[in-house]
Amino acid sequence: MRVPFFRYSEMFKMYSSEYQGAIQKVLDRGAFILQEENREFDERLKSYVGARHAFGVANGTDAIIIALHAAGVGKGDEVILPSHTYVATAASVHFVGATPVLVECGSDHLIDPESAAAAVTPRTRAIIPVQLNGRTANMDKVCAVAVKHDLLIIEDAAQGIGSSFKGRAAGTFGIAGTYSFFPAKILGGFGDAGGIVTNDDAVATKIALLHDHGRNSDGRVVAWGLNSRLDNLQAAVLLTRFAHVDAEIARRREIASMYQTGLGDLEQLTLPPAPDSDPDHFDSFQNYEIEANSRDALMEFLKQEGVGTLIQWNGSPIHWFKELGFSAKLPYTDRLFSRCLLLPMNSMLTDSEVEIVIEEVRNFYRG
Repeated sequence: MRVPFFRYSEMFKMYSSEYQGAIQKVLDRGAFILQEENREFDERLKSYVGARHAFGVANGTDAIIIALHAAGVGKGDEVILPSHTYVATAASVHFVGATPVLVECGSDHLIDPESAAAAVTPRTRAIIPVQLNGRTANMDKVCAVAVKHDLLIIEDAAQGIGSSFKGRAAGTFGIAGTYSFFPAKILGGFGDAGGIVTNDDAVATKIALLHDHGRNSDGRVVAWGLNSRLDNLQAAVLLTRFAHVDAEIARRREIASMYQTGLGDLEQLTLPPAPDSDPDHFDSFQNYEIEANSRDALMEFLKQEGVGTLIQWNGSPIHWFKELGFSAKLPYTDRLFSRCLLLPMNSMLTDSEVEIVIEEVRNFYRG
């Protein structure tokens, strides 16, 4: 590929000496579970997003499950979430005994507050706004729905790290927020990893128990819990990445500006908002999700020209998974998934590679 969608093999090379030093420190001490790096990572995460409490956990799915449990969501409850998300969001609701209720996304590809409000029933307990593509939803509108119907907000900010709405970080608007540190994320490790933040002291106490076998600070088991601790090696890797996260986001925003300049005049495309085009949003551009006329033909053309692209979730929103019992009618999301496409977006891209992507997209529409 002239421009791969993502170069996993290059991740280590970017900061190899720093990674080697951090990993060697852990190995030399034999410090693998809940050690210094874990504590430091939790402090770094809560400071970065502006939360009272933060916890590293094994992965982003566990993060949502634990947050739901800690918030008291369970059997008999309904939880509203957008269909435009990874199945893990809905699966987490399922595995706490609640029912996931799928709703539309809006033109920003994030949860549509009006669709969410229309889905509220007497059984609705919570709403999960999913902060996709490095953009935080309009949380004024989401919070208004939650307040009106007395709902909990638990944010799935797996793709939201570094983004904000009106100066407030993704993951900090509800009773809890969750993150994924999957390798391709802005803050990515070398395997599965996740995090949870909360400003609620009681919820924080429950999360602390739930993610470590129900053990309290004295090591005594006082509740049922899970084995969902962030590996100390991953914590060391993530701390190394944290030192570069602002530069990572700045580079992604540069690339987004290049795409806007190079593709913004094409009437066949709908691009994400350009950096700083909306004063309420600071976008970190985890992904660059466009809408494209003749999407499938464009993908094939770009593949033939050596440009990697991707449709999120293997091309399927959750409500298409009939095997899981879903039957929601979501025409806006249906149409979006005939048009949506991710262009390459990561800090390993060079300017010349971004220009290749732009040139080949333009070549396709020239016909």
